[in-house]
Amino acid sequence: MKILVTGASGNVGINVVYELLKMNENVVAAGTNIEKLQKIFGHKVGFVEFDFNRPETFENALIDVDRIFLMRPPQLGKPEDIYPFLDIAQKKSIKLISFLSLMGIEKNTIPPHYKIEKYIEKLNIPYAHIRPGFFMQNLSGIHSDEIRKFNKIFVPAGKSKTSFIDTKDIGLAIATVLHNPEKHKNTAYTITGSEALDNYQVANILSDVTGRKIYYDKPGFLKYRKYYINERGFDKEYVNVTVALYFMTRLGTAKAITKEFYNLTGKYPKTLEEFAKENIKDFIK
Repeated sequence: MKILVTGASGNVGINVVYELLKMNENVVAAGTNIEKLQKIFGHKVGFVEFDFNRPETFENALIDVDRIFLMRPPQLGKPEDIYPFLDIAQKKSIKLISFLSLMGIEKNTIPPHYKIEKYIEKLNIPYAHIRPGFFMQNLSGIHSDEIRKFNKIFVPAGKSKTSFIDTKDIGLAIATVLHNPEKHKNTAYTITGSEALDNYQVANILSDVTGRKIYYDKPGFLKYRKYYINERGFDKEYVNVTVALYFMTRLGTAKAITKEFYNLTGKYPKTLEEFAKENIKDFIK
């Protein structure tokens, strides 16, 4: 049987695929751009066209599949956008769905992840929710533009702390539960890095690694939202979700440190300094 990996070309999905391959699993990489997936993975995996907005792609994607990595595409702001696929999956012999959720989501009903978790449980599909902290790749990806061009971190997180985690570590955690579905049936794991940092500390780490003075700008919600919609050109729904997440971060929801990554994998999560050194090209001008 096969494992279907949705969002296979994304920051997390690509690492889920690579880790599953190390475990000798039979992987099907799903996405809207097969050519892109083929360039990434070559002949190591199978490929299937898949789009949450096109229900006609669901049945073919689930042929011979008994486990699923489920990721909500950022552009889909409503949890209901995912439900039709889950309705089809519920009719199959699925041993486990591992859904990429959010740290603290069990106490936060605002982001769509909460309702998606509950819908999976309502359908009685065996699940293993993975609830990571903020991605380190948020810094090297979406927020790297301001770091490279203006030497600043531009996020509305206030003075709050965040236990950042590398998506490579997230991918390993997800692959681990999918590899052993019976052991992890109907579970939820909150995985974090080993340290909680505020963005002043993050700026200092990036300053040390890059040799440039990086500072934390600490914008308010409205300034951040206006900039990311008008200047960066991001979709309003996507930016609104990030604003909600940073609002919760200010309330302290992102600072917890757990040992669940180590308990799952037997490995320690990567530190932000290690990550910055590995990905220094993303932070230099």
